[in-house]
Amino acid sequence: MKIILSISALLVGLSLLVALIGTLLPRAHVATRSALYARKPAELFAAISDLSALPSWRSGLKSVEELPPRNGQVCFRESTRHGAITYIVQEDVPPKKKVTKIDDEHLPFGGSWTYEITAEQNGSLLRITENGEIKNVLFRFLARFVFGYEETMNTYLRDLGKRFGETTTPLP
Repeated sequence: MKIILSISALLVGLSLLVALIGTLLPRAHVATRSALYARKPAELFAAISDLSALPSWRSGLKSVEELPPRNGQVCFRESTRHGAITYIVQEDVPPKKKVTKIDDEHLPFGGSWTYEITAEQNGSLLRITENGEIKNVLFRFLARFVFGYEETMNTYLRDLGKRFGETTTPLP
C-alpha cells in the first residue's frame, strides 16, 4: 500500500511540476523551417495549393474538405487521426506566398503557417513560418520539450519532397 501511495504522490507531483513549467512558458511561439527542391516556384506553389491532392502525399492526412468561402477567403477542413481542423487562407500570392490560419477557437492551440517560396539556382526554397499559440499548459510543455515546435513542419517538408520523388532534408 505504501508503494502505491508513493507512486501516486510522485505522479501527482510530476503532473504539477509539468503544469507549473507549462504555465511559465510563453503562450505564443514562432518557428521556421525550410527546404530546397529541384522544382520551379510555380510547381511548389501548385502542390501546396491543390487541396484535393494533399491527402495523396501528406502523411497522416486522411482527407481535405473544401468549405464555403468566408469573406471571399478559401476555407477548408483537414482530417487526421487526431481529429479535424478548419483553416482559412488569409493570403494567396502565387507562386510566392500563402498564409493559412487555424479557424477554430475551441482547439487547445492555434496560429498560422506562412509559406514563402523563392527561386534558387537549381530549384526553389520553401520556407514555412509557424506563428503558433498553445493555450493548454500541459500541451505547451509537451510541445516545447517533447514534440518540438518544428516537427510538423519537418514532416510536411519531407512529404513534399517525396511527392516530387526527392529526398528532402529540412533546414533550420
